[in-house]
Amino acid sequence: MKRLLACSVLLSLVSAPATAQNATKGANSYKLICQACHSMAPGEKKPMGPNLLGIFGRKAGIDDFKYSDAMKASGLTWDAKTIDAYLAAPGKVVPGGLMSISISDGKQRADIIAFLKSAKK
Repeated sequence: MKRLLACSVLLSLVSAPATAQNATKGANSYKLICQACHSMAPGEKKPMGPNLLGIFGRKAGIDDFKYSDAMKASGLTWDAKTIDAYLAAPGKVVPGGLMSISISDGKQRADIIAFLKSAKK
């Protein structure tokens, strides 16, 4: 019985996802990649991109930023899945949108998402 339990624990550790999220690394990536265009400070506006504080659960293209018509019409609600897809290929998720930067590294995207999710208003 003990051997079976040990094998089960070991198997669960081995099969754990390799893309565990790290909000601290995500904050660093955010600063390098996103911060030039996006803010996370309450009420702060930047001309290139909307404020991302509290993005989880928010409808795309509806706050006071000047969004493209494509983003306004996207019908997206931001969650981990939609943010991941958008960061990987913004032009595929919102054809005609304005964001041109993509992040190909899935681990880096997961870390940025963890950071965005951890930020509170």
